[in-house]
Amino acid sequence: MKKKNLIIVIACAVLMSVAIVPAAFAERGVTDTEIRIGQYGPQSGPAALWGSVARGTGCLFDMINAEGGIHGRKIKYFLRDDGYMAPRTKAICKELVENKGVFAMASGVGTSPGMAVKRYLHKKKVPWVGPATGSTHWAYPPTKYLFADYPLYVDEAAILAEYAITKLGKKRIAFFYQNDDYGKEGLVGAEAILKKHGMKFVTTVSVEALDTDLSSHCMKLKNANADCVINWLLPKHGAIIIITAAKMGFKTQWMTTSTLSDIPIMYKISKGLYKDVIFVTFAELPGSQHPLMKKYKAAHDKFAPKDRWGIFYYAGIYFAEPMVEGLKRCGRNLTADNFVKAMNSIKDFQGIGPKISYGPDKKQGTRSLFLAKCLEGGKMERLSDWMTSDIDLQDVLKKLGR
Repeated sequence: MKKKNLIIVIACAVLMSVAIVPAAFAERGVTDTEIRIGQYGPQSGPAALWGSVARGTGCLFDMINAEGGIHGRKIKYFLRDDGYMAPRTKAICKELVENKGVFAMASGVGTSPGMAVKRYLHKKKVPWVGPATGSTHWAYPPTKYLFADYPLYVDEAAILAEYAITKLGKKRIAFFYQNDDYGKEGLVGAEAILKKHGMKFVTTVSVEALDTDLSSHCMKLKNANADCVINWLLPKHGAIIIITAAKMGFKTQWMTTSTLSDIPIMYKISKGLYKDVIFVTFAELPGSQHPLMKKYKAAHDKFAPKDRWGIFYYAGIYFAEPMVEGLKRCGRNLTADNFVKAMNSIKDFQGIGPKISYGPDKKQGTRSLFLAKCLEGGKMERLSDWMTSDIDLQDVLKKLGR
């Protein structure tokens, strides 16, 4: 009899645990007290300077948790180092979704790493906000769970090329780019503007991510007598090419994508040669007195004082701002579908970047940027207000095979 009672007690306990666990975890990554969010990012390898993006996102979540969380829930954040290697990114996302049970993915650096996991995350119905790359892949065509807020690379390149031609009077423009989707999207965007002005590049030069000697690349740019070179590179290549050019006596106007816009660090690793480089960027400059920038800087000083404050770092905050807004709009009823509805309701939201809007068929939150210039000592000067290119995006997408 005792044995029978023991069996009944054990059976009841098992049934109760089965009944209780799904109630507590009815939505993957969400409990009464917790929201699980993951991110991959290169904490090592050739793109390690971009690794601070993911750490910046973590700082934002630390600040939110210190303020009490979102509707009574704290964010549990999982950061993993993918070394900017797509196969590792795939393994990381599978671990975060299937083992850690994250509700959503925040940001994530790199076009190639992101493309390696895009279909998987969609299949698993994982909301993904703010991939840290301006690729057209994220929003064209739009998909249900993915929300982009990094302005498009094609727009960045178009704005730079337009400025070079109409404001600087450049006639012999070259393009130096990483040989992947990231670099090619910049190339196509700039080409669209040159075509509008009846111009062509004097040369286009590509580089592989693992290349370290750029002397032959630089010689091609020099031999083309380029009076302006637009760079679409890794940070290390952005510094190496300018140093190599100085050694070769090649002088030109350098212009760069926002991925090379962390000016103090680029100025340092280029040994001061980054002076006069013109760049586009998607968020306030580091010394901005914008109220949110001051708030985020205070959070950085409190939670991550050993991390360097700069655009790469607080870009991770900017990319995740719409996610936080979406979580707030959901209230306590946080599910993937409700989160998507909340995100689609965002109109003209503005944090430390441009205004952002989404909708069921609009997953590219913004296409606006501004221009700035590197000054002596790594200081910065803003050159424009928020700008949006006038390129024919549908034509550009066709050229990219979309």
